[in-house]
Amino acid sequence: MTLLSLAVGACAYHTNAASMPPHIKTIAIPVFENTTTEYTLDQEITNAVIRAFVADNHLRVVDERRADSVLRGKIVSYRNSVFGISPVSRAQEYRVTIGVQVTFKDQVKNREIWTDEILQSANYYVQNVPGDSATTELDGRKLAVGRIATEILTRSVESW
Repeated sequence: MTLLSLAVGACAYHTNAASMPPHIKTIAIPVFENTTTEYTLDQEITNAVIRAFVADNHLRVVDERRADSVLRGKIVSYRNSVFGISPVSRAQEYRVTIGVQVTFKDQVKNREIWTDEILQSANYYVQNVPGDSATTELDGRKLAVGRIATEILTRSVESW
């Protein structure tokens, strides 16, 4: 968990705050809707996105009633599939792929700033390979979630 927090913080995109509309200073990030069967994925993604915005510090995260903007998300897909086979025909590398539909809205001017589907993935090895040790689906999932959070932050602060 600490590694993910550091990775999200280290990857956070920073822009010139002067490029943002002056009326948008806060953002609400309600819990993402989860249409998959993956338990807790909604909380994992929501928390990662909130951490990314907090680390970036351009928009203060507040509750929806007080927010100048709101970011809503829906998890629309989750897939864990074989990506690489060992020389003895065993699955050794897998790929977790997560798709989310995201809308970022200016609540002051009541307009959509951006909406898009974001698809991110991460590979992980289930057995030791040269230069990499065995990990689990959860490790791949955490990497993919971190990449989603970084992309959402980047699109939100760059779209000004």
